[in-house]
Amino acid sequence: MRDVRMRGFAERVDVEEVERFLERRVQALPSEPVPLGESAGRVLSEDVTAEVNVPGFARAAMDGYALRGEDTFGASAYNPLSLELIGEALPGRPFAGMLGPGRAVRIMTGAAVPEGADAVSMAEVCQERDGRVEVREPVAPQKNVGAVGEDIQRGAVVLRAGRRLRPQDVGVLASIGVAEVDCVRRPRIELLITGDELLPAGSRPEGCRIVDSNSVMLRALVGRDGGEVLPFEILPDRPEAIRTALARDEADVVLVSGGSSVGQEDHAPRILAELGSLDFHGVSMRPSSPAGCGRVEGRWVFLLPGNPVSCLCAYEFFAGPSIRALGGRSRDWPQRRAHVPLARKIVSAVGRTDYVRVAILDGRATPIATSGASILSSTVRASGAVIVPRELEGMSEGTTVEVLLYDDEFEVVS
Repeated sequence: MRDVRMRGFAERVDVEEVERFLERRVQALPSEPVPLGESAGRVLSEDVTAEVNVPGFARAAMDGYALRGEDTFGASAYNPLSLELIGEALPGRPFAGMLGPGRAVRIMTGAAVPEGADAVSMAEVCQERDGRVEVREPVAPQKNVGAVGEDIQRGAVVLRAGRRLRPQDVGVLASIGVAEVDCVRRPRIELLITGDELLPAGSRPEGCRIVDSNSVMLRALVGRDGGEVLPFEILPDRPEAIRTALARDEADVVLVSGGSSVGQEDHAPRILAELGSLDFHGVSMRPSSPAGCGRVEGRWVFLLPGNPVSCLCAYEFFAGPSIRALGGRSRDWPQRRAHVPLARKIVSAVGRTDYVRVAILDGRATPIATSGASILSSTVRASGAVIVPRELEGMSEGTTVEVLLYDDEFEVVS
């Protein structure tokens, strides 16, 4: 391996080559049983098949009277038909007897329809009087009755493997009696935040020391992508400390923040190559050109530059898709998209992929004037980012571009 410290990169690999490499090699983790109440947001590793019918009994679809439909034929407001009222059925408390001709049972929505009944007459067209009920409209057999298995039939595949469980999915699983489901294991992520100049998040900047912001940002990004961040601490720029941390085997993915470039104190790439493999280091992109990735005994290691915007960019291109894939999710970027014209041209260079922060003003995307990789506040002012592919030499004013939105809800600021 060529030591690039204080020398720079002889060449840089294309973004697409790194992405293809990771897409071919990053596979979903093994499955684990997950209690149903904790499964929302997790990814199913196996199909779920219903072992019961839902509902498992014929039930009333509305409040009214359970009866035999044929007993109401000919009923009208001018010719109500009178049936003997012999009891009631409530949800969880069914009528115990058999309903014969000329009889009815008061019934509430969701209650089991009594044996012998085949329809429910709406309460609005009935009137109780002296132990009887008068029906003023005919009701056809099976009307207002939910049939056995109407919602879910026994033996049906309810949810397929690979599905990320939504709240309503969990509700359906509960309805068929599922107590736990097999899901792809959540990736365990270790953060290696390096830098002698860093103070812990929550501190106040002092002197020539700055506060670690990358760990807070990365924790949020990993949480968004379904990973679990392990406890961590800031590491000094000392080779032995970085070596010890990279050799730990607790995580599925290690995110190294800082120490990945070509400076004198950038030790992580060399140590990664010694412990395992440094598959890529130096990418033709802006920002994040010092980004890289490799492996140590099956653990994926992503080298994320210390500059905050570069760290964000490298995570979104390489680490984020890999963490999602390990957890069984789609590699696709999760951001919502907006398509708007450019208010001002974007300058780029052929052969380099650019991550350009833009603000959407009056329905047009305006590149943020401050483009430095250390200016994290630029991402706060931005509505999102535009990716300029390496084939283009920038984008001209008026071109419709796709903006990867930073916010869940798209808002045009005027």
